[in-house]
Formats: sequence, structure tokens, C-alpha cells
Amino acid sequence: MTRAQVGDYRNRISVGVGGGYILNKMSFVTAVPQTMLGGMTAGVSFRYTSEKYFSTLCAIQAEINYTQKGWREKIETYDNGPVINPKTGAAEAYERRINYVEIPVFAHLSWGKENKGLNGFVNLGPQIGIFAGESTKKNYDIPYTKANTEKGAFAEEGITTFSSHYGRISIVEAQENMPVEKKIDYGITFGAGVEATFNHVGRFDLEGRFYYGLGNIYGDSKKDYFGASNHTTVYIKLSYFYDLNKKKH
Repeated sequence: MTRAQVGDYRNRISVGVGGGYILNKMSFVTAVPQTMLGGMTAGVSFRYTSEKYFSTLCAIQAEINYTQKGWREKIETYDNGPVINPKTGAAEAYERRINYVEIPVFAHLSWGKENKGLNGFVNLGPQIGIFAGESTKKNYDIPYTKANTEKGAFAEEGITTFSSHYGRISIVEAQENMPVEKKIDYGITFGAGVEATFNHVGRFDLEGRFYYGLGNIYGDSKKDYFGASNHTTVYIKLSYFYDLNKKKH
């Protein structure tokens, strides 16, 4: 009868590739009504497994990923209907795409079959994102807000008095014309998933992750418009790992 050793040494190096789908929104203060914006993520991974402590395999995992984030605004009237822009005659729609090169570094802990079969795992650690560009998609030049109506922006269309039954209920629009100010994002990521290992083929990971940004994309001092403007992201990711030094345990 054999017993698992405490701190049983491992020295496994694995490299991988992966990709998936993300859902992102911004935590703005002052609040901006939104729905989740979908995007893609893809990149490369490195994992070093150092030991097995009782039944837990302990590793460190680092990645470099290109990820599409941003937000999509939920533009509605007081009655939760679409806002028809007086100049275009179309329902107003706005989304901002913000791209990052992301570098997460995880403590990777797993339980189950090590070299053939299934195991479950968790990832936890910090993540930084390096700004890699942004783009805006909208179908109007002047949003149908109370402030713009009172300035006479829609006088040519015969609208001089604002009604929340037709215009935007939200008065916040500054973010629509503000470029990203802070080019480095940072936060904490937690993930959990399952890994299937096949002899002579490799390791396949399916994982769900949650990222909470601790940094803001805009200034957050008392003189700035927003007190907070951080990312909240959900990832679904599929990865493939190949062991560079195969050892049986």
C-alpha cells in the first residue's frame, strides 16, 4: 500500500494556447445604464507544476492574451422603450470597444487525475492589462437628452421641450466622447474549471473566470466626472496544454 507524500516533488513545464468569449461591462460612478458587451479573447499560456501537497497539485500559471472589452449602453425612455433620435429617426445605440493585452499570473491548484483522465482546478491571481486601442460604434451625433433639448439641438425638428417619455431617462452622456485616459488596467481574477488529460495528446482545459478591475479607465479625483470606471468581466475559455517534460507519477 502506498501513501501520497507531503510535498511530493514535481517539475513539469507545460505550454499552451487558448481562446474564448467574454462578457464585459463598466462599473461607472455616476452610473451609466448598460448591458453586457461580448468580445473575444485569445493567447498563449505557461504553467509550471512544482509539487503535490497531499491531494493538491500546486502550480503557477502565466498568460498573455489579447482581449476585447468595453461596454454597450442601455438607452431607454422613462417607459423602458427605445429612444428615437429626432435627427436620424432611428433608435439610439452606442457601444465602445476597448482592447487590451492582458497578463494574468495565477496560483493554479488542481485535484483529481494527474496524467490521464479528469481533474478540477481553480486559478487565482492578479492581472494587468495594457491598452491596445479603442473604437466607438454609434448611430447619432447628438444624443436625445434633456440638456441637448434645452440647448435647442432639436429645434429644427420642432422639439423644444423635453419629455422623458421620448428622450433618454439617463442624463449621463460625458463618457460617450471621453477617450480612455488610463492605459494600464489591473485587477484580480478568479477561475474554476475542469481539465481532461490524454496520453500522447495533451491537456484540454475548460474554464470560467471572473475579473474585477481595481483600476479605472478615467480619472477618479474630485475634479473628474466619474468617481469610478472599472471593468467587470466574465470569461469562458478553452485551452490546450502540452507538457514539455513528461514524467509519470
